[in-house]
Amino acid sequence: MNTKHWIMTGAVVAALGLALAWAFAPRPVEVEVASATEGRFEATVDEDGKTRLRERYTVSAPLAGQLARIALQAGDAIEAGAVVATLRPVLAPMTDERTRREQQARVETAQGRVKLAATGIERAQVALRQAENELRRTEQLSAQGFVSPTQLDTQRLARQAAQKDLDGAVQERRVAEAALEEARAVLVAVRAAPDTAAARRDFAVRAPVAGRVLRVLQPSEGTVALGTPLLEIGDVSRLEIVAELLTTDALQAGPGTPVRIERWGGPTVLEGRVRLVEPGAFTKVSALGVEEQRVNVLIDLSSPAEQWRALGDGYRVGLRLVTLSVDKALRVPASAVFPRTDAPGMAVFALQDGRARLTPVVLGARNGSEAWIRSGLAAGAQVIVYPPSTVRDGVSVRVRKV
Repeated sequence: MNTKHWIMTGAVVAALGLALAWAFAPRPVEVEVASATEGRFEATVDEDGKTRLRERYTVSAPLAGQLARIALQAGDAIEAGAVVATLRPVLAPMTDERTRREQQARVETAQGRVKLAATGIERAQVALRQAENELRRTEQLSAQGFVSPTQLDTQRLARQAAQKDLDGAVQERRVAEAALEEARAVLVAVRAAPDTAAARRDFAVRAPVAGRVLRVLQPSEGTVALGTPLLEIGDVSRLEIVAELLTTDALQAGPGTPVRIERWGGPTVLEGRVRLVEPGAFTKVSALGVEEQRVNVLIDLSSPAEQWRALGDGYRVGLRLVTLSVDKALRVPASAVFPRTDAPGMAVFALQDGRARLTPVVLGARNGSEAWIRSGLAAGAQVIVYPPSTVRDGVSVRVRKV
């Protein structure tokens, strides 16, 4: 063989070697990346809730009789003391002494409830004055820097709660006074002879509070028994929201927790705050057949009433309870963070010079889409999202083109 032949043979062998090396060389793994950014991070508990009236009143027949047709309909506005139904008493031919004494006892019981309600108003007024004094002192101390803003917010919420208690006590007294008036009217009818005008005249059933008619339970004329529910009344401007939260989530959403109300049908997101987490939990079976321990969380609407005027009793709303809020937090997609297998803690794969680098990080919290990184990563760093199983520390990667 001449020299030229050897040269050609060597070139062919080298080309084959290079081709085999290229064919069996590892390929860069295609990955998706995202940048670590600074911004506001929020951890939330998402749940559905339902609106309901804070106070609901059922007007019942104070005596047996013939009920006239109720002209009111659901949604009609009524004033306190307005006539909502008319009854013509059906009295027995003879009324014995026992019946008179029983009705007299009812009148005295109603009088006692009025006095008890008045005492409740005085107690609520004292509590409101005390809450106002505490708020005034806390505001002075806050201005001097001796108390935290959280304690100031707590005192403000306590003052609002005291005002709500006073409003409820006033409503209770009105209800007690209406019950007393009805009991006295029935006593007068019982004492009258069956053939007198007092026995034959109509008896007016009045609304205990101002509000709107929620439901008419007895729309048609007919004979009703004592205590028959006639209609429901409530003030639709005094709404609250109740949500059934898992007990583990409810521990993070204490009183004062901010709430965003979404998916309620309106164009804006409403604001609210948790007022109370009920102390008693209950068992509920989920759609998958799993028993869950849940607890009712009561939420007050803090947005202006004009924004949620269209809401009514029993409406479904979407809730987002903000359990954690951090400004200037380093955020990465939640799908980029995973638990380490070689040591305790969390880690991400950072993209450096075309290779994946396992980077341990300290995780602050995470929500449905983002994770808050306390340390271990710098702003602007690129991390691999949904890292495949073929990605290891030091593996060559290539960014997938979208």
